[in-house]
Amino acid sequence: MQTAVIRFPASNCDRDAAVALEKVTGRAPIMVWHRETELPDGIDFVVMPGGFSYGDYLRSGAIASRSPIVRDIKAKSEAGLPVAGFCNGFQVLTEAGMLPGALMRNKNLKFVCRPERLTVANANTRYTKHYAPKSEVTFPVAHHDGNYFADKDTLNRIEKEGRVTFRYVSNPNGSLNDIAGIVNKAGNVFGMMPHPERAIDDMHGGTDGLGLFKSIIESI
Repeated sequence: MQTAVIRFPASNCDRDAAVALEKVTGRAPIMVWHRETELPDGIDFVVMPGGFSYGDYLRSGAIASRSPIVRDIKAKSEAGLPVAGFCNGFQVLTEAGMLPGALMRNKNLKFVCRPERLTVANANTRYTKHYAPKSEVTFPVAHHDGNYFADKDTLNRIEKEGRVTFRYVSNPNGSLNDIAGIVNKAGNVFGMMPHPERAIDDMHGGTDGLGLFKSIIESI
């Protein structure tokens, strides 16, 4: 099992993601710089980490989504490669067209940084099988642009297809339908604004994030 974490200018959760992956797989991930044009051979799972890629200029994740490595990741995801994005990584995935919708400025126009309670909206995805249906978990959030938006038809479609994975219990940012995380139609690309990679150690506040990493790694 070989995983990879993508690094962009101003990524700041790449090491958190690396620690989480090594804890679950027993093997350190390969850290891939955004200027690379292809993933190394043999990569089984890719994480787009949180942070403030390119200083969040234009729109959060917009410039990073045009990076050479993202083009390769998008092509490989269309062939089935599992890819997850957390916080800024989720923004990159939407900007790259790998997930539907967009992440807008928080409704209260303030940066939100705190533990947040979530419910598991669909426990039958490759990323959530370790959780009981409708169970509650706590992940940290740390974002200014986490307000999930999609047009009515798109929102209805992802709801009907069961592609919402997590919902906020007390919505911190104004996201439509309290959406905190979604998957693509094929189920291999996943994004969420909260940080499961920061919820893997009791000394850091809890281990609810381990279930997500165990779910996808075991599915691979």
